Amino acid sequence: MNFKFHYFLIFLFFLVLLTTYYLLPTSVVFADSGSLTLTVTISQSCGNSVAEGSEQCDGSDLADATCVSRGFVSGTLSCNSNCTFNTSSCTSAAPSTPSSGGGGGGGGAAIISAPSTAVVFTGRAYPKSAVTLLKDAQVAASTIAGIDSNFSIALSNLSAGNYIFSIYSEDKDGVRSSLFTFSVSVTAGVTTNVGGIFIAPSIAVDKSEVKRGDNIAVFGQSANKSEITIMISSDEDFFLKTNADNNGVYLANFDTSPLDYGSHSAKSKAAVAGAISSFSSAAGFTVGAKNVAYIRPVKKVLKGEINGDGRVNLVDFSIVAYWYKRPSPPLKVDLNGDGKVDLIDFSIMAYYWTG
Repeated sequence: MNFKFHYFLIFLFFLVLLTTYYLLPTSVVFADSGSLTLTVTISQSCGNSVAEGSEQCDGSDLADATCVSRGFVSGTLSCNSNCTFNTSSCTSAAPSTPSSGGGGGGGGAAIISAPSTAVVFTGRAYPKSAVTLLKDAQVAASTIAGIDSNFSIALSNLSAGNYIFSIYSEDKDGVRSSLFTFSVSVTAGVTTNVGGIFIAPSIAVDKSEVKRGDNIAVFGQSANKSEITIMISSDEDFFLKTNADNNGVYLANFDTSPLDYGSHSAKSKAAVAGAISSFSSAAGFTVGAKNVAYIRPVKKVLKGEINGDGRVNLVDFSIVAYWYKRPSPPLKVDLNGDGKVDLIDFSIMAYYWTG
């Protein structure tokens, strides 16, 4: 097949995906997380006549507040449409009498800010590990997971709209997890809670080539005390289980006798308290006639590789698609450096596409 025509077909495929991306329902959360399901809840629903979450009031529900409880002398308290108190009918000083001869006091109504538009992310990573949150391919916040592996990151003062969020962690050896990416629709004045995030384990092997019949060590880090399932990919897949310790560290040795000579890979996933992570990225190795220690290679950055997982695929495409014809795109999204994301950038991505 003519190569130009091949890339033209890929380009048409991108256009179909781009159209689909913008026609998808905006209230759904998507993640490239295998069978992992995110839990999304809205902690506030302004307009349902029930004051809840960070709402000061909602319709006739003033949460037992009055002008007096808000620091005024008297008056009638009401609720604005954005679920904040309306104190325009409250009086800040006692009414003057004809005999007083004094001037009246000022209105003095307090200015109440509108409820914050925010997203709170919670889940599991590695004990005491750094957890980084990206918003539209830009670092937005970071935190440190607790000794129990749990983490929480909050973003506030957001504008309403659709965002692509990504979360990753780094283990004790500096090995980065695969990127967990999803889209969230954010509503003005609402705090959205995204829970159930389970960062996939980190993974590494001790040999780049292993002599057939010798053991290869597979190791990494995950949530503490989690059960780790390791899959060795071959013509026939092999599975072994081990447990992470209190620090989330795991190690398993695999006898390579059943493997044919050639290239193979290992990947892992974790399970704890009924929650299951997606599979990690793959750690490759070769079965041969000698043992060669694994040396971590210097990472090669591909054009169009946006999210840091070493591949140019649909995750990167979704991030670039978000910035399509939007002003001031990040430099790593603007692939040809012309200050905009257009069809030229998608054609560059098609050339470096790895899937």
